[in-house]
Parts: sequence; C-alpha cells; structure tokens
Amino acid sequence: MGKKIKKEVEPPPKDVFDPLTIESKKAATVVLMLHSPEEEILAKACEAIYKFALKGEENKATLLELGAVEPLTKLITHEDKIVRRNATMILGILTSNNDVKKLLRELDVMNSVIAQLTPEEEVVIHEFASLCLANMSTEYTGKVQIFEHGGLEPLLRLLSSPDPDVKKNSIECIYNLVQDFQCRTTFQELNAIPPVLDLLKSEYPVIQLFALKMLGVITNDKKSQAMLRDSQGLDHLIKILDTKELNDLHIEALSVVANCLEDMDSILLIRQTGGLKKLLAFAENSTIPDIQKNAAKAIAKAAYDSESRKLFHEQEVEKCLVTLLGSESDGTQVAASQAISAMCGNAGSQDFFNTQGIPQLVRLLKSDNEEVQEAAALALASLTTCNPANANAAAEADALGPLTSTLSSKRDGAVANAATVLMNMAMQEPLRAAVQSQDVLQALIGPLGSANTVVQSKAALAVATTVCDVEARAELRNRGGLEPLVELLHSKNDEVRRHASYAIMVCAGDELTATELYRLGALDILEEISLSVRRKNKFSEAAYNKLLNHNLSLKYSQTGYLSSSNIISDGFYDYGRINPGTKLLPLKELCLQEPSDRRAVLLINNESVDGKGRGKKEEEKVKEEEEVLAIPKLTGESSPEKEWYPPPDPHFCTYVYDVTRSILPVTNVKEQVEVLAKYVAEKMGGKIPKDKLPDFSWELHISELKFQLKSNVIPIGYIKKGIFYHRALLFKALADKIGVGCSLVRGEYGRAWNEVKLLDPSWKGVTGAFSAPETWIVDLMFHPGALMKSGGREANLYQFL
Repeated sequence: MGKKIKKEVEPPPKDVFDPLTIESKKAATVVLMLHSPEEEILAKACEAIYKFALKGEENKATLLELGAVEPLTKLITHEDKIVRRNATMILGILTSNNDVKKLLRELDVMNSVIAQLTPEEEVVIHEFASLCLANMSTEYTGKVQIFEHGGLEPLLRLLSSPDPDVKKNSIECIYNLVQDFQCRTTFQELNAIPPVLDLLKSEYPVIQLFALKMLGVITNDKKSQAMLRDSQGLDHLIKILDTKELNDLHIEALSVVANCLEDMDSILLIRQTGGLKKLLAFAENSTIPDIQKNAAKAIAKAAYDSESRKLFHEQEVEKCLVTLLGSESDGTQVAASQAISAMCGNAGSQDFFNTQGIPQLVRLLKSDNEEVQEAAALALASLTTCNPANANAAAEADALGPLTSTLSSKRDGAVANAATVLMNMAMQEPLRAAVQSQDVLQALIGPLGSANTVVQSKAALAVATTVCDVEARAELRNRGGLEPLVELLHSKNDEVRRHASYAIMVCAGDELTATELYRLGALDILEEISLSVRRKNKFSEAAYNKLLNHNLSLKYSQTGYLSSSNIISDGFYDYGRINPGTKLLPLKELCLQEPSDRRAVLLINNESVDGKGRGKKEEEKVKEEEEVLAIPKLTGESSPEKEWYPPPDPHFCTYVYDVTRSILPVTNVKEQVEVLAKYVAEKMGGKIPKDKLPDFSWELHISELKFQLKSNVIPIGYIKKGIFYHRALLFKALADKIGVGCSLVRGEYGRAWNEVKLLDPSWKGVTGAFSAPETWIVDLMFHPGALMKSGGREANLYQFL
C-alpha cells in the first residue's frame, strides 16, 4: 500500500472573522449583544437575559436602566423563531414592572405583541405574549391599546389552547379588558360566552376563577344574561354550587347567578330546574359569610322585578332573609337588609316582615357599622311606607330611639332613610306624639342643613309630618329649626324646594310661627318663586297663600281679595293695590311719613294707645276728645325710647261697641247683614243716589284728614264721607268682629264690595227642600242694606262702572 500524504488545511479567507468565544459576567455586556446581527448571539443573549430577569424585580429594573427593552421590542418580530421566542419570553416577565409597562406604552409595541398570537406560532410564544398582554391590561391605557389593535379576538381564540398557562393569561387579560363598556359590546358581538363557559370545566381553579369573574362583569348586561342562558350557562353555575369540592368558586358563581336573576326568563329556568330552592337553601345553610352575602345580593337584584318578587314569595324567601339578618357578618346583614327592601314591593312579604324581620332590623340600627345602619334604615323605610301596620310594629320594637340617633350618622343614606321612617311613623296620628317625645325635631335640624339634596328633601318631609300641632311648631321655632327650612327654599333642586315649601305651609298653621317665618324672609322668597314658571310648584303656592293669610294687609294689597275666613284684626291696613314683587312698607314706616298726594292708607285699630283693647263706651268718648292731639304724637313725635303703637281709633272702637250690642244678638244672618250695611252707610255719609255720586266730595274730606292727622295713614273711624272701598272695608272689619261671614273684593276705579253667602229666601218654609247658599253683593252706597245676587245686572252695575 502506498504511503498516505497528509492534506494541508486551507486557511480561512482573509475577509472572514475568526470565531470568538466570550464568557460575560456583566448584564450590560449581554444587553449590548442584543444589537448583534448574528442570530445565534441574539438567541443566547436573550436566553441569558431571561434567566437574569427571572431572579427578581431588581434585575428587571436593572435591565430597564441598561436599555434592554427597546431592542427586545424589535426582536419579538425577528425572522428567527428562536430569537423571536426568547425575546417574547423576556418581555412577558419584564411587564410585571410598572416602569417597563410605561415604556412599552410609549413605544407602541402592542401591534407587534398581538401579532405573536397567530395560530402558526408555537405555544411558548403564545404563553409569554399573552402574559405580556395580561400585565399590560391592568392599566387603562394598556387596555385601550390592546383593544384598538384588535387584541380581543386572538385572545378569545387562545381560550381553546391546550396549554393551561395560555388559557390563564388569556382569560385574565380578557377579564381586564371587559371592564370597559366598548370592549363588552365587542365581546357580545363575537359570541364569546361559550368558550368562557368551557373554562369552567378546567381542572385548574385559577382558570375557573377568572372565567367566573369575567362572567360576573359581562352579565351585568341584559343581552349577555340572555346569551349565558341560551348557552346553558346556568346549568354550569348550579353544578358548581352543588359541588362542595368547588366551594372556593361558590362566591364568584353566586355573583354571576345574582346578575342572571335580573332576567325573568333566567329566573323561570332556574325555578323549573329546582335551582331557586337550591339557591335559597344554599344561602341559608352556608357557613361562609361571603357566600351568604352574595346570595342575598342575588335575591335583592332579582326582587326589583315584580314577577321575580312573586316567585321568591312563593319560595318563602322571607324566612331565608330573616335568617341572614342574624349573621355575624356585616356584609351579609347589609345584603339581607337590601334584599328585604327590594321584597317590600310584594304585599305578602310586607305582612311577613311585620312580625319577623322588623325587630331584627331595629337591632341592626344599633350596629357600630354605619353601612349596616344605613341598610337597616333602608329596609325599615321601605317596610313602613304606606303601611301603618308596619309603622306601628317599628314603634313597638322601640325603633324611635335608634332612628333618632341615626339622624346624626356620617352616611347621608342612613340619615335620609332614618328620616323617611320617622316621617312614615309621624304620619300616624297615634304615633306622632311618641315621635315628638324623642326630640326628633332637634335631631332633624342638622339634616336640614346637609349638603346632600336627598337628605334635605327627606328631612323637610319629616319636619312637615311632625309639626302638625302648635306645641311641635313652637319647639321647632325655639330650637332654631325655621332658619335652615327657609334656606332650603333657595335650593336649585325641585324636590327639595317642593318639600321645604310643604313644611313651611304646615309650619304657617299658627300666628307666632308664621310671624317668625315672615321675619326670616320666607314670604319674599316664596313670592319670588311664584313669579318663576320653572321653580314654582303647588306646595310653594300653598305655602305662600298660607303665609299671606297671616299678613292680610299684604294679601289684600297683592290679590285684592279677603275671604270670609280671613278675619281682619287690629293693625290691618289697606295700602291700595301693589304689583307682584313690590315691597309693602310696614305700618310704622308709613305712619312716620309726611302727608302726600298719594292714596290714603286705611287703618283698622280697636286698641288704645298702650295696646289694650276697649270695653267701655265712656272711655272711648274721652279718647275721641283727645284724638287730634294724640295721633301726631304717636305717629311722628314720640321719642325713640318708647314702644311704638299704631294710631288709635276711638270712633272705630265705638262702632265695634255699637254693633256688638245691637247687631250681634240678632239671630237671622240676613237681618244682621242688612242692619250692619245700613249702619256702615250711616257712618260714612249715608245713602248716595247714583246721579249724586259725582257731587259727593269725599276727596276733600280725606285731604283734610291727612292734614289734620299729619299723616297718610287714616284710621277708618275718622272717615265720615266714604265711598265704595271705604265702606266695604269698614263693613268687613265690623262683620268679622261679630262673626258675620263675608268677603272683601277690590275692584277698579275705587270700587270694592262685600260678598255674603245666604240661602235663597224663596226656599224658606218649603218642607224637605234644600238649596246650597248663594252669593250676594251687599249694597252700601245706593240702597244700603239691599242684597244683589252675584252675577245679576244690579250687582254688575254696583261692582263695575
């Protein structure tokens, strides 16, 4: 054999770099390698960085500082599969760092990450790309970017992946995304509930938990509830609740069921399959507070539908709820109270809770937890509204004390609910005294000044129902409760303004309270409200009229009308007509003015200089002799230290004495009217024929009185020559003194008249006949004492020129 000749190795080409093996111990060096064009180096660098990042959060922050993130975002779309995979793995774990997430949002890499979710990519890339998206979706901006780049659909597709980590990351990301309304809408359009339901069969609890949480968010929508029902999702949920081994999923499963119970078809389906009884038994017998709480929430949500309430009542849900009230968990007590409130729409339920439920709710009012107090007060408010029996049951359960204490709660809802219960109780007359005895009015003053409009509204209503007697109104007045009530009239909230007006209308039931309300400016505010089409309401009008009835001078000036129930008292004055919104000057100010050419102010006063009434005619005669001297002194020249009194009117005192002695004893009302009319005419210049009316020089007489009294204010008794409006006012004032019912109406051009209601004389003596009283106009001018039927020709000629 020939000798082998050794073949010489050819040297590498001069333009090729000799291979170099480097062992680096610095992360910074490896990060620099991410810019290499060589795939092998990129792959190994990524692998080393991945291991480094896994060691802890500090290493992730270090990589961020070294600038590793930006080159990695480019490598996730690299042509080489290994480089792409390793880069994606690094980004997946780096995104648990908030600063990394912030940088990735700025670099706008979402499209590149979502591109890794295609079916062609390997499972590892799916796992870490979905992990990256799950981490990014925890913040709002990240969610928006994922959604806008179409990330929802590929994530839904990955729910059927064979890898549990991919499923877990995908469902977690979807759960975060569907917190947004727009994303939930797209979720429905993609019919994505079936693949989510499949995850409930997973052997991994964390996947099942995320699936249930996501369904809990989605099923807040009616359409999704129907989709879940049509996909047999309720069966899955009931099976989970039936399986004791899955008790760690029961809380979330109940949340989904609670949402579905808002859908009537879902309730019927659960009922048909026996699920409703299972649900109630489950809630009643479970020892886990959160499960009981969610069960009660489920009932509460469903019970807002009338048909659902009927079904629940048939299943005796009330027993379950009363049991839950006894739970030691605050959350369960709150949920059960809310469910009872919702069930109050069913009459049968209200009757059940009358004996079982109300005592427990009253005990919860004493809880240290204010949220429990609020929920218990809500249930009691619903139970006692339009239900006197339940209001009595609450009183018997000693609810008044705890309710009054709840009015000082820091929670607006608790205060509003407590005020509602107290209002419902005070509406029952037998209970009102008990409510008042608990110092409720004092406790309501704080809520009246609340910044919350619901609290203001309920507090005002509670005041209105409580101050139905003089003593209660006096207590409210003395404790300073009228000021905040009047202040509520300024509210921009329609309901607050309406309820405040209602309360003021009730408070104006007695003279002292009405006077105080007038002093606080309630009448001015109500007048301002009455001029606004948008702000006025029936109660504001009623309150305004009620207050006007305690200020008849203003009422007559504004409306030109006093009814038979408007009794003229001493100090009344007729200023003449004023326009709405015009201020009426007080009597004292008018008395201190110098005489002018404007219309005289007519005063009614039956009191002496010191404010005491008259009883003896002799005293009046003495005063008559002193009248000219007394009036100027009292009106303009009295010292400011002395108390001011209106000008006395000894003539009017004499008139009152006369009519009381001679007309009051007459038993026939018609005769009283006729005699009084003649008396008034006689004192005011007698009968005046129509053709002589222009010659009746009453203006000169009034001017002389102004000069004599040195004032525009003329006591009515001084007028000896009076026409329509003088006589009509005197007739009304004297009629009121002797109890003859009549109204006073102001007309145009100095006209005024009195209306009386009398039975038609033609019916007198007819056996078995009955006729309603008719309105008659009293003639005080042309034929004093004559009565003219209202609406007739004679009456019209008397009333109008």
